[in-house]
Amino acid sequence: MTNLIQKYFPEITEKQMRSFEKLPDLYTKWNEKINVVSRKDIDSLLEKHVLHSLGIAKVIKFTPTTKVLDIGTGGGFPGIPLAILFPDSQFTLADSIGKKIKVVNDIAQILNLNNVTGIHSRAEKIKEKFDFVVSRAVTQMPVFMSWVKGKFISKNINSLQNGVLYLKGGDLTEELKNFPEATIFELKDYFDQEFFKTKKVVYIKNMH
Repeated sequence: MTNLIQKYFPEITEKQMRSFEKLPDLYTKWNEKINVVSRKDIDSLLEKHVLHSLGIAKVIKFTPTTKVLDIGTGGGFPGIPLAILFPDSQFTLADSIGKKIKVVNDIAQILNLNNVTGIHSRAEKIKEKFDFVVSRAVTQMPVFMSWVKGKFISKNINSLQNGVLYLKGGDLTEELKNFPEATIFELKDYFDQEFFKTKKVVYIKNMH
């Protein structure tokens, strides 16, 4: 199954490949203790969680020293797959549920991901500034944008201007009507699995 990742990211190293290969077992073990990933999805973890998270990497290749905040990370998506792929960027994974952050920190430690910090915190409470904020459908866009206000570094070091990269599915017309500056990247343009037909990465650059 990990050849699925290799197919879309042929440049990954053997070390990265080994990390991706370990994820299904690690999440299956944790899932027996607490519900990190929905039971029905655990068998398709690499497609529905890992590859989905890496959809962001089809839109941008984070440059070294990029600081990324993952809000509502749950068990570490999209943050952990992105951290494996971009070892020279720094990832802060935040969730308001403490036991999920325990999973994040445990998996990061087992995989030696020194570029991952898991924090038990609500989005609004985070004072640090970042180049990008990523997330996977934690709430409606207007609410999410209110959470991330003021969290961006003003200097840009990537091909895209600093801002939000949000994994979302379905029809976003209504949700994005107040965000005319949003750019939508269709994941079906990058991945041929059925699962990605309606999935998107929404990019909104920081305006302030």
